[in-house]
Amino acid sequence: MGNIVFLLPSMVFVVLLHNSVAALSAESPTTTTDQLALLALKAHVTHDPQNLLATNWTNATSVCNWIGVTCGSNHQRVTTLDLSNMSLVGTVPPHLANLSFLSQLNIRFNHFHGSLPMELANLSSLKYINFGYNNFQGEIPSWFASFTQLQSLFLYHNNFSGVIPSSLGSLLNLEKLMLYDNDLEGHIPTAIKNLSNLKWLYLDNNKLSGQLPSTLFDHLPKLQHLVLEVNLLFGRIPTSLFKCQELQVLSLSVNALEGSVPQEIGNLTKLSELYLYSNNLTGEIPSIIGSLPFLEYLDLSDNNLTGNQFDTFTNDSYMGNLGLCGFPLSKECSNEQNLEPQPTKSDEDGDAVNWKFSILMGYGCGLVCGLSMGYIVFTTGKPWWLVKVFERGQQKYDIRRKISRSGGS
Repeated sequence: MGNIVFLLPSMVFVVLLHNSVAALSAESPTTTTDQLALLALKAHVTHDPQNLLATNWTNATSVCNWIGVTCGSNHQRVTTLDLSNMSLVGTVPPHLANLSFLSQLNIRFNHFHGSLPMELANLSSLKYINFGYNNFQGEIPSWFASFTQLQSLFLYHNNFSGVIPSSLGSLLNLEKLMLYDNDLEGHIPTAIKNLSNLKWLYLDNNKLSGQLPSTLFDHLPKLQHLVLEVNLLFGRIPTSLFKCQELQVLSLSVNALEGSVPQEIGNLTKLSELYLYSNNLTGEIPSIIGSLPFLEYLDLSDNNLTGNQFDTFTNDSYMGNLGLCGFPLSKECSNEQNLEPQPTKSDEDGDAVNWKFSILMGYGCGLVCGLSMGYIVFTTGKPWWLVKVFERGQQKYDIRRKISRSGGS
């Protein structure tokens, strides 16, 4: 009996030691999992031109002090990973899914390639994803629907192909969806109508086809930016679009849309930019457009619009519509031709001087522009439409500049 009593304290000590080791073992993955996940990502980076990860992501320092890493103040787990603008080359490993507290993932402006591992679907806390300006391939995964807290999804300027998954329509907290500059095709999914919190929708520069669904805009009351330009969309502009009275930027340019510009466009009283150029729109321009109080940029060029237009904007806003007339266009309307006063002798003398001066200025400007354009064409092989592309690019730059200034992309 005495021996048994003597052994009891030792047994208690062993049990306590075992429990302590077990507790440490259970705790260890919690404190090291994030570090191991990031080291796996580092191992999948094949080129780090600035040696940012090579010199900083080491065992010598806490993971919370690594470049691009932010940890929560309470639990010291990684909540933000921002590796943007590092020119990294590599792939995304499935180990990244072990960052279970991650809410923001930003790797834009790098050279990551390949497909996205489906293990990332486990990152259920994500609110912000930006994979813009990389070389990801394949279809946009349907498992993105797992990110139920997601507010911003930026996949622009990659090589994503296939259709836009309808499952994105279940991301009810989504505010910004930017998929432009990819190789997406098929129809715009009607499930997007479920995104009642959506503010930005950028699907431009893809191969999307079909008509704009008439019900797409029925439940998007917060939509501010709608950019669908440079696709293969056809049919009429649905009047339901003009229920989105928070719209500030609207671009449907370079598609095959037809029919007239609906009068309901006057409902968009907050509109500041309107681009409908290079479609097959017909009929007269609604006069209400000229009364939109915040409209700064307008381009209706290269359509089949007819009748009078308003003089609030320059000639460039209307060029390519042979049926339009009136100031600021050089083509006069028939009812204006008889109203123009005859020039006086002094007017003719002044016009002669102005005419000669204009000739001299024209020669000078023409020489400079001609030499410049000639040099560009000779050195880059760009064809005659370079000027038009430049003008369109400037308009796109204005839109992109506004987005970048808002800090969301």
